[in-house]
Amino acid sequence: MTSDHEQDTNMMAVDDDGLDEISPLTLGQYYQRLFPQELYYKWLNYNSKVPTTEFTHREFSFTINDGVYIRYQSFKDGEDFQRELLRLSPSKIDIGAIFTAQPKHAKSLQPGVFKPVAKELVFDIDMTDYDEIRTCCQGGDICTKCWKFMAVAMHVLDRALREDFGFEKIMWVYSGRRGVHCWVCDDRARRLDDTGRKAVVGYLALIRGGAEQGKKVNLTQRGGQHPHILRSMEIVEEYFEDILLIDQEIMLTKERWTKVLAALPDEDLRKSLDA
Repeated sequence: MTSDHEQDTNMMAVDDDGLDEISPLTLGQYYQRLFPQELYYKWLNYNSKVPTTEFTHREFSFTINDGVYIRYQSFKDGEDFQRELLRLSPSKIDIGAIFTAQPKHAKSLQPGVFKPVAKELVFDIDMTDYDEIRTCCQGGDICTKCWKFMAVAMHVLDRALREDFGFEKIMWVYSGRRGVHCWVCDDRARRLDDTGRKAVVGYLALIRGGAEQGKKVNLTQRGGQHPHILRSMEIVEEYFEDILLIDQEIMLTKERWTKVLAALPDEDLRKSLDA
C-alpha cells in the first residue's frame, strides 16, 4: 500500500494505472459519448453549483499522442474541461493538487507564489504487493481468487480510516488494471501537509520493505495490543482459511510455506515450524 505523498512530491495522484494503446478515434468517441464528465466535475467541484477553487485551481495532467505528458492544465468550469477532453482525447488523466493560483498560469508566476494547498488523501493498493504469497497469479494478472486480497485490504483500511481517524467521505475505485485506489475527501484530510500524511501512513503501516525483504511483519513494535492491530487481525483471521489455505494452497509445497514463514519476525518460531 502506498499513499499519494509517496507517489509524487507534488501531491499528484494517478487516476488509473494506464491503458493499452487505443486509437484516437476510439478515445474521441469515448469522451463524446461515455465519459461521465458531469459527475467528474460535480465530484471535484464538491457539489457546488458554481465553479470553486476546488476545481478551477486544481492541476490536471494529460497523457496524449504516444506518451506525451502535459502538466499544469486547469479549467474555469466543467464545460471548459469537456472541450479540452474532446480536443486532446487523452489516454490518461492525472488528478493533481489544488494550488494558490490556476495551474495554467504557473509559469508566469513569481517563485514561491504557486504552492499546493490541498489534495485528497489517496492510497494505492496494488495486487503485486501480494506476489510473495499468492500462487494463482503473478504480476499484473488477476483472478477471482487473488482479488480477495484486495477485498480484505479494503476492509482493514476502510475501518481504520473511519474508526481511528473519523474520516467519512471515502471513495474506493478500481485503479484500471491491478488494484484499487482509496480517495479520502474529507476537508481536513485534503488540508493535511506532507508531515500529516506521512503520520497517517506510518500509523497504518505494518508491512515495510521491498519484495526480497524477509522480515516484513512486526507486531511486537506495539506489543500486538494496539486497537488498530487487534481489529485488523480479527478481520484477517476471518478470511485466512478461505483465501490462503483453500484458494492459494500455501501449505501444498515446501517452497510455498517457506515464503510464508519468511514473514515471521521470530527466528526460533520459524525454525520450529519448518522443522
